[in-house]
Amino acid sequence: MLSKDAIKRGYNRRNYVVGAHTPPAYAAGITEFGGPAGLQRDPVLVTQAQVEALQKVADKVETAREAVIAGTRDWWARTMVAETSGQPATPDAVIVHASQVAQIQAVMRIANAHGIPVTVAGGRSNVTGAALPVRGGIVLDICQLNMLVDFDEVSQVVNVEAGMFGDVFEETIQGQFKMTMGHWPSSFGISTVGGWVACRGAGQLSTRYGKIEDMVYGMDVVLADGSLITVGGYPRAAIGSDLQQLFIGSEGTLGIIVRIRFKLHRLPDYGKAIAYEFSTFAQGLEACRQIMQQGANPAALRLYDALESGVQFNRPTTNVLMIADEGAPEMVDAVMQICERVCKATGTELDGAAILERWLDTRYLTGKSAEGFKKSPGFVADTLEMSGCWRDLPAIYDEVVKAIASVPGTLAGSAHQSHAYVDGACLYFSLRGEVEVGKRADWYRAAWDAANAVILRYNATLSHHHGVGLLRAPYMAESLGTAFSLLQLTKKMLDPKNLLNPGKLGLSDEVTP
Repeated sequence: MLSKDAIKRGYNRRNYVVGAHTPPAYAAGITEFGGPAGLQRDPVLVTQAQVEALQKVADKVETAREAVIAGTRDWWARTMVAETSGQPATPDAVIVHASQVAQIQAVMRIANAHGIPVTVAGGRSNVTGAALPVRGGIVLDICQLNMLVDFDEVSQVVNVEAGMFGDVFEETIQGQFKMTMGHWPSSFGISTVGGWVACRGAGQLSTRYGKIEDMVYGMDVVLADGSLITVGGYPRAAIGSDLQQLFIGSEGTLGIIVRIRFKLHRLPDYGKAIAYEFSTFAQGLEACRQIMQQGANPAALRLYDALESGVQFNRPTTNVLMIADEGAPEMVDAVMQICERVCKATGTELDGAAILERWLDTRYLTGKSAEGFKKSPGFVADTLEMSGCWRDLPAIYDEVVKAIASVPGTLAGSAHQSHAYVDGACLYFSLRGEVEVGKRADWYRAAWDAANAVILRYNATLSHHHGVGLLRAPYMAESLGTAFSLLQLTKKMLDPKNLLNPGKLGLSDEVTP
């Protein structure tokens, strides 16, 4: 079976010592906290009287500039570029630590009364700037809101507070209840369960277990005025629009998710892996389409292009498809039988067990890694994940890689297919560039603009699981088209002063006092 210890191998949040969950790759060498803000404008300042009011209702309030920089730093490439250029991303704010739902409600009442923007922060593993306080105000750290509330053994539903980290959560439900949620994002050990929901995340075994929106049974949410509401709480319903889905993926702009009920699965006791290689990426995509449309849903169905096959599996002249599944033996064997029949038609079989083991060891080498490139101070790397229908994916792959390569300074563009469905799949692109240090931000935006121009032209989805944040904000109005006004109206209705995480999802950052 797929090894859970192996799935989470590569991240240990307890080793990060500069800031609570700081990426050590760029923070370790930073000693200067001066310089102007890199990604903040006209921050709303919290007065001493307001700080004192917050201190009365919260566990702790931090106001020192150094603490704010360390406590808001995330994994977004643009944050790294800003700070290593002497411009810390968002240095002007106060950090409020809360460990109880009632405290969060009290903080929001103070913020609402005084027109102070509030940005919720958990593990800060996000790669789009979604938790950066671009208008200052309050950063609400909820990492100590981290208790497992209860477990319904008959229904296999667990109730957990939003600040619990993913590794702690999974270890707890496995150890106490012999259950799993099957959610294994790359940020597994440095992200919180609330962050998973707020950004509509996906794990590496999503083809079997689903994305996070498939796993939520119910939630408790604190609104901008401090009131507490409950949404969801049933297997399926026909009682109007699904209000729970309104908050899943809202990135803290509509409410603060404080407790979540998740649907769990029994721990699997059987697993199997196979692998094939294809002469073209398009051939591999077609095999994945046939597998999904013939009724199979293996836990992992991951296709790597030639560049990434070289990095992952040392096979740089082919396109490797790794397929792995876990669960009841009868189900796994049936799924693998379909996969093998499809792949044998156009692919060449590889050693599945060896490919899986290699993948478990190397799957983080793509994307932001400099693997295969000479890393210099001007090196920039990032990942871009999107989803589209099967009909368009081969062309999207070709055109996005070409678009990235057309930007001066680009070293390489590549991709793998990471999550698949009956109607389409997620392509996970990697972009790497090397330019003069002072031009990193310009290259970064140009590469993203070039790639997203292709995605928008095909009417594909801007993001499959990383979310929008600040990074994709410029493309949101065009992507949603006539529906964007509905998002704006929803925000206005639930948060009329625009206090909750302003500037994200392509929405305005103007705060109303």
